[in-house]
Amino acid sequence: MHIKKNYLSETEVSLTVIATADELQNMKSVVLGRFRQRLKLPGFREGKAPLALVEKNVDQTQLQTEFLEETINQLYPQVIRNENLRPAERPEISITKFVPFTTLEFEAKVAVIGTMKLPDYTKIKKPKPKVKVTTDDINGVLKSLQQRAAEKKQVDRSAKIGDEVWVNFTGTDAKGSPVKGADGKDYPIVLGSNTFIPGFEDNVVGMKPTESKSFTLTFPKDYGVKALAGKKVNFIVEVTKVQEVLEPKLDDGFAAKIGPFKSLTELKEDIKNQLTIEKQQQADRDYESELIRELAKKAKVEVPSVMVNSQIERLVQELQQNIAYRGLTYEDFLANEGKNEDAYKKEVLAPQAEERAKISIILGHIADSENLYITPEELDIRIQLLRAQYKDEAMQAELEKPETRQDISSRMLTEKVLAKLVEYANKK
Repeated sequence: MHIKKNYLSETEVSLTVIATADELQNMKSVVLGRFRQRLKLPGFREGKAPLALVEKNVDQTQLQTEFLEETINQLYPQVIRNENLRPAERPEISITKFVPFTTLEFEAKVAVIGTMKLPDYTKIKKPKPKVKVTTDDINGVLKSLQQRAAEKKQVDRSAKIGDEVWVNFTGTDAKGSPVKGADGKDYPIVLGSNTFIPGFEDNVVGMKPTESKSFTLTFPKDYGVKALAGKKVNFIVEVTKVQEVLEPKLDDGFAAKIGPFKSLTELKEDIKNQLTIEKQQQADRDYESELIRELAKKAKVEVPSVMVNSQIERLVQELQQNIAYRGLTYEDFLANEGKNEDAYKKEVLAPQAEERAKISIILGHIADSENLYITPEELDIRIQLLRAQYKDEAMQAELEKPETRQDISSRMLTEKVLAKLVEYANKK
């Protein structure tokens, strides 16, 4: 075949392909061979009729359609290999000239990964972190266990530190207009937990059931909801219930109630072991992220915009799922951030998406360089493990989808590449 390559940009290529007569004749024979297997002609056994006779007895429109699909599907990958291109998406194909079975010219426009310069990843050294569990870490877990096992007794007295107080509250600005996100109904607060903005719990201390109180506070400048950060709000708070929290004593008896532990010492040792595992797993994940980010910073990669846009849409989907768990809508979230959707995508998500796409390209290149891949057997084993983990029918059906299998395979390959990078980073 004859190929003409034209770079429309650093990351977009137009390929004009002209097939040879021999290639077209071979493709025609392949397609007619498939029709022959499906066609029944008098006097011939199934699949044994001459191709010339098969051609005369099939729908010509269908024959040409399948011929074009087969030819393009066969020639396009050859073109990509011949031109040493790295496509970032499926091509946009247009047929520019076609005389049935004798002449075919088509154009393929495709986004490709542009110039890429990577540092020697085998030389990047970074020792793996070792975690340490402190006495404060263990005591924090014990305190949480105490709170979960605590008895709560409703009292008719002034609230004090350690009590759980149920409140209704509303927040207004200097003009008396309601402040979105600064209100709540039947909301429980453990006084002294410091879960509310500074000053809120201090003002509730000393209040009795049915009592109301107003006070003004300023949200911290680094508050998580940007629309409220640094904002001065006047609160009106009503206490509806005060509960005294009676925590159990930390002793051997408490340990026996929590689980199969003979003593408090044994419980503490178990907590330490669990925390060590959790901390190490998190440290390993952070370590791998730092390693690949360090590599990405030193690499130069021309990332196709189509890959960035695809990653932005993935980030939006992940964000919508996360905020749904918190009982918010996407619109509420954007309002809290003080941005419309376009601004949020451009200012917040686009840089993250570009980094993700860049890292994906780098990991793919390393996988090729190291000859790393996922075998069908490896994928089947992972799918079986996931089937055993997720019992609901919806998830079982999801695991059967080709796109799900491909996504799982991609994640497994990423795991192999990261393991290889960690090996190099710790090699002496």
